[in-house]
Amino acid sequence: MLIKLDDYVNALVEICHREASNAGWWKGVDIEDISVVPAKLCLIHSEISEAMEGHRKDLMDDHLPTRKMVEVELADAMIRIADLAGEMGLDLGGAVIDKLAYNRTRSDHKLENRSKANGKAY
Repeated sequence: MLIKLDDYVNALVEICHREASNAGWWKGVDIEDISVVPAKLCLIHSEISEAMEGHRKDLMDDHLPTRKMVEVELADAMIRIADLAGEMGLDLGGAVIDKLAYNRTRSDHKLENRSKANGKAY
């Protein structure tokens, strides 16, 4: 159900950004510096790559050994995304709601169209 999903996402943004700020990850970092956002996006990408490798090799996580690596690395990616959104002052929750609504209207996201020749298989 999508009721209040934006509030939950934005609460995650607030928590992750506060944790990162309190840990000093933004100390001395100027978000207006042209290299900061690309660097942060590359860090998000690295978490996704680590998730893929964990999934490919069916590994357990090194730091949280009771959890699959894919799960922990996806969590890391979410944390980094939420942190960056918080620093940039983005309404990530509202964007998620809007994007989900838009995707429901897309013909290329409908099962019957994805299964056609040249359709989006994944």
